[in-house]
Amino acid sequence: MHKKKIFVVFLLVMTLSLTGCTQYLKDEDGKVVRETTNGQNLASNILCQPENKDVIKTYEKYDVDIEKLPTCQEFTPADGGYEGIWSTVFIKPLSWLIIQIGTLVKNYGLAIILVTILIRLLIFPISKKSAMQSENMKKASKDLEKLQNKYRNRTSQQDQMMQAQEMMQIYKKYNINPMSGCLFAFIQMPLFFAFLESLYRIPAVFEGKFLAFSLGTSPFSALFGTSFSWDHLMNAFGNGNWIYILLPIIVGLTTFFSFKMNSGVSGTNPDQEKQMRLIMNIMMVFITVASFTMSTSIIIYWITGSLFTICQTLFIRRKKNVRINKKRSES
Repeated sequence: MHKKKIFVVFLLVMTLSLTGCTQYLKDEDGKVVRETTNGQNLASNILCQPENKDVIKTYEKYDVDIEKLPTCQEFTPADGGYEGIWSTVFIKPLSWLIIQIGTLVKNYGLAIILVTILIRLLIFPISKKSAMQSENMKKASKDLEKLQNKYRNRTSQQDQMMQAQEMMQIYKKYNINPMSGCLFAFIQMPLFFAFLESLYRIPAVFEGKFLAFSLGTSPFSALFGTSFSWDHLMNAFGNGNWIYILLPIIVGLTTFFSFKMNSGVSGTNPDQEKQMRLIMNIMMVFITVASFTMSTSIIIYWITGSLFTICQTLFIRRKKNVRINKKRSES
C-alpha cells in the first residue's frame, strides 16, 4: 500500500511538472504560428522533417533548421540527444512507435488507434483493477447506505471513528481499495499529455489524413478557419468540412458512456452523490467542448481510449456474471 502511494505521487508530480515540453513557433506579435491549410499549431522543436512544401517554407521563414533533422521514417529515440526525462523517456519512444506502425500500415490515423490499443493492453492489469473497484462499489452501495443512515445524526468523535471502522470492514468485505480506483486516473493524464506532445511534434502525423479527416485539423479550424471567419463556416458546408462536427459528437458520446459505465456508487448521502454526478457531467461537457480545438489526431486517441474503456467494462461485467452463474449452478 505504501509503495502504491509513492507511485501515485510520482505520477502526479510528472503530470504537473514534466509536461509542456513542446515549444511553438511565434510570430512578431508573440502569437502561435499555424499551418495555413489545416490550422495546426506548429511546434518549433519538431522531431523530424516535414514533407509539405508550405510547412517547410513556414519553418524556413522562422529560421528553423529542418535540414539537420532526420526524416520521419529515419527518426530514432536517440536523435537530438538527451532532452530531459519526459522527452527522452516518454515522448521520443512513443513518437518512434507511432512512426514505425504508421509506416507499416501506411496510415498514421490507424497507427494512433493501434498504438493506443497496444498501450491500453499493456496497462490493462491496472485499468482492470480500477474498473473492478467501480463494480465492487456498486455491490457495496446498499451496505454503505445503511451505514450512512445508521450514523446520520451521530456526530461525536467516537461515532465518527466507529463509522470509519465499519466502513473499512465493508470495504474489506467487498474487496474495495479506494487507492486502486484512483490509480488509473493518475496514469491516464500523463498518457494523454505524452500523446498530445508526440503528435504535435511529428510532421508526418499532422500532415497526414485518416478517412476524410486531416489529422492536423481541429473541428474549429475546419469550420471557422484560422481567424474565426463566418464566411469560412458557410463554405465549410459546401466543401464537406461539416463532417468535422461529427468528431466532438463522438467524443461526447464515448466519454459519456465511458464515465457512466465506470462511475461507482459512492454510498454517501444523496447530496454528495449529486455533487459527484454534477462533477462528472461538467467534465464530460468540458472535454466535449475542448475537443473542438483539438487536432483530429488527438481526438482519435481520445475516442479509441474511451471505446477501449467501454469494451473493457463490458468484458469485466460479462466475466463477473459468468462467475456468478457458475456458482449458482454449482450450489
